[in-house]
Amino acid sequence: MSKTKLILLLLLTIALIGAGMYFSFLQKRAKIPKIKSNGIQTASVANPTKAPRLTTLAENLEVPWALVFLPNRSILFTERVGRVRFIDKLGKLNPTPVAVIDDVLAKGEGGLMGITIHPNFSTNHFVYLYYTYANNNGQTLNRVARFKFENNKFSQKTTIVNAIPGALFHNGGRIKFGSDGFLYITTGDSQNPSLAQDKNSLAGKILRVTDEGKPAPNNPYGTQIYSYGHRNPQGITWDESGRLWATEHGASAKDEVNVINKGVNYGWPIITGGETQQGMETPILNSGADTWAPAGAAFLNNSIYFGGLRGQALYEATINGDKVGIKEHLKGELGRIREVIVGPDNLLYITTSNRDGRGIPNTTDDKIIRVNPTKL
Repeated sequence: MSKTKLILLLLLTIALIGAGMYFSFLQKRAKIPKIKSNGIQTASVANPTKAPRLTTLAENLEVPWALVFLPNRSILFTERVGRVRFIDKLGKLNPTPVAVIDDVLAKGEGGLMGITIHPNFSTNHFVYLYYTYANNNGQTLNRVARFKFENNKFSQKTTIVNAIPGALFHNGGRIKFGSDGFLYITTGDSQNPSLAQDKNSLAGKILRVTDEGKPAPNNPYGTQIYSYGHRNPQGITWDESGRLWATEHGASAKDEVNVINKGVNYGWPIITGGETQQGMETPILNSGADTWAPAGAAFLNNSIYFGGLRGQALYEATINGDKVGIKEHLKGELGRIREVIVGPDNLLYITTSNRDGRGIPNTTDDKIIRVNPTKL
């Protein structure tokens, strides 16, 4: 081989090697790594509309009942067995509970349920929990307790509403602060329907109290009661005009969506479904012969989204003036759906409830899942 040909071959080899290295560099540069936390992909909060249809944030949980976002976008959530868990702002689940509420009575539908934070959480660090307990006589009751959450620990427990009638079933359990600064609490009829009509009992009611548990000013009866005649309401939310909405379990069917007004009687057990009677409010929407078993509720884009337990769907009550329609999403995909809230990114966050004794759990249940409503 001539010297010239050897030089040309050498130059060609160098060029091919250089091209290969450059191509490899371009490939690596093009591969944008997925953001992962605790082994689970998370979506960019800056681009929520680009989030996947469903994203699992946490799994292998035990009946996560309610969750709340903290101001820094981290999450606190309850497990019905009595644990409070924490997901940091990057989406990483703390494997150790931040609190175990030792007097929780977790039987039937009872246990550790609702959670919310004080409107001034950034300064006072107050967290509120709703849970079932047994008194010294062994009676099943529910209470709302306030805690201080600092340095990933709960302290300074203060009971603010006590001795709400409880039972194996029908304990209500949702708590949220309204824009008026008062705490709203849903209670079940404790399997004693007559108590829902008894204004001397806290059972079968929606309560409105101050942050210390006192009756809110202008409550209709001078007590903690805001509305009555409820069977087992488990979801509350407010629309953009400030109206309070509630979801409520009917008796095997005739589940309800109600607009809640002060002092109004919602009829249980005297009227159900579409029935009417003077002095009682008929629900704005009911399931008829179907069963939703509705739980947590959240308002987003002129719709009320709520979880369906027995219905195994994410329901959407669409609001068009005085008319309310119903859509169902994720039917049968995730099993029983309990909590629904809107996150700071305007995406929905839901929990499954397949390990509550009534579902068919898979190997990774239960879960907290982010839902992109634009892709339903």
